[in-house]
Amino acid sequence: MKTVVDKEVKYRKLIIVLSVLIPVVVAALFGIRIDGYDLSFLPPVYATINGVTAVLLVIAVVAIKNGNRKTHQNLMTVCIFLSALFLILYVAYHMTSDSTKFGGEGWVKGVYFFILISHILLSIIIIPLVLFTYVRALAEKFDKHKKLARITFPIWLYVAVTGVIVYIMISPYYT
Repeated sequence: MKTVVDKEVKYRKLIIVLSVLIPVVVAALFGIRIDGYDLSFLPPVYATINGVTAVLLVIAVVAIKNGNRKTHQNLMTVCIFLSALFLILYVAYHMTSDSTKFGGEGWVKGVYFFILISHILLSIIIIPLVLFTYVRALAEKFDKHKKLARITFPIWLYVAVTGVIVYIMISPYYT
């Protein structure tokens, strides 16, 4: 029978592979163009998914602070699912649609690109953080889970919220 310690070790290599593979595959898929599909309806859908994820992350933290571990676990599982769904829809949209250029000027353009670039970079960093945090909870290493969650939560929340902000800022320029 496997011990609790084995669970975290078991998933370590998979998490590392996924953490490298996901950004590489996403970048590669951006170079592939599939014509004939109109997925122009997706940006508000995946922005909404980001918004829901942000709200659920906050509710999950409140749940665990109130001692409701099961609610916390369920909400975090939903957040991981929503993040994966977001990624699939985001890639599908960008494989079937031309990139939208931001049309703002002046300081707004600088703000937009700061938010966009920080969002993209942190969305790459959050992958292993979320997965390691989640596996530590599954392995019942709650002390290590809590320590890592204190780093993971604000970054994940930032990524989710800035995803919505990026959508709001660029939405007037969709054609």
